[in-house]
Amino acid sequence: MTAVDLLTFGEALVSLRSAGPLAGGGPLTMHLAGAESNVAIGLARLGYRAAFAGRVSDDDLGAFLLRQLRAEGVGVDHLIRDPERSAGLMFLERRTADLTRVRYHRAGSAGSALGVEDLRPALTAGARVLHLTGITPALSDSARAATRWAAETASRAGALVCLDVNHRGKLWSRDEARAVLTPLAGYAAVVVASADELDLVGEPGAAEQTVVAGLLARGVTTVLVKLGGDGARAYTADGVRHAAALPVTAVDTVGAGDAFTAGYLSGHLDGLDLAGRLRRAVTLGAFAVAAPGDWEALPRRDELSLLDGLQPGSTLR
Repeated sequence: MTAVDLLTFGEALVSLRSAGPLAGGGPLTMHLAGAESNVAIGLARLGYRAAFAGRVSDDDLGAFLLRQLRAEGVGVDHLIRDPERSAGLMFLERRTADLTRVRYHRAGSAGSALGVEDLRPALTAGARVLHLTGITPALSDSARAATRWAAETASRAGALVCLDVNHRGKLWSRDEARAVLTPLAGYAAVVVASADELDLVGEPGAAEQTVVAGLLARGVTTVLVKLGGDGARAYTADGVRHAAALPVTAVDTVGAGDAFTAGYLSGHLDGLDLAGRLRRAVTLGAFAVAAPGDWEALPRRDELSLLDGLQPGSTLR
């Protein structure tokens, strides 16, 4: 089989979204969700060969997830249908205009049963980039072992390994996450984290520069620190570079970090320099926050310049 540009794996979730408080009732809309699948879709939309591996339920919800991934051009040859386990669910309620709450029902899900043998065929086929998050190893012991095995295998094969810390406090504590993610970062060339997550791949409470220095000394080539509306910082052996966020009206911030990572990795695959990769990253992040949904607003390649010089309320005719 031909190697893909990007391989990622984890738990694809059925997301049920409410426009108001869940306790008030009202309609829910069904969507595909999951940090790893968001990144895969971001790359596929830009024309890359992106593949998603793992497990989904062998029922109508699993069929929905498969259909969504296929419709977005994401390869699912290595996605296993699990007849014994249910799909993981995620409920999002728009509690106020400025606050969205997320609730998970994912214990014992098909995605949490991920194991090394589920990933072996996908890794054997090869990938230029392997994208990991700190979510998958939090799901179960078998998923944790599979994540470490995949990172080690891909790194040894010469793939670029990207680790997005993506801490989920409802899945594990910071100390539990640090014990797993700090050694995992040793296999990565690119580490992505928000400012409050960075010490999960270093010493507890350590300053940003201290954690970054430790990561670079261990062989990480680029550390990306996401700053939300303030953009991002990128650290390399040559120093630090800041990229400002694109000025857009924020509508929904869920999925913005995944869009940022997808943009950065697409820039790497395009051979852009660091400034170009960061520009691509903040561009996809801006698309993500400017419309509802985790990934629905991510751009096609011919849309990458749409936000350049954007004025509020613009209409293209």
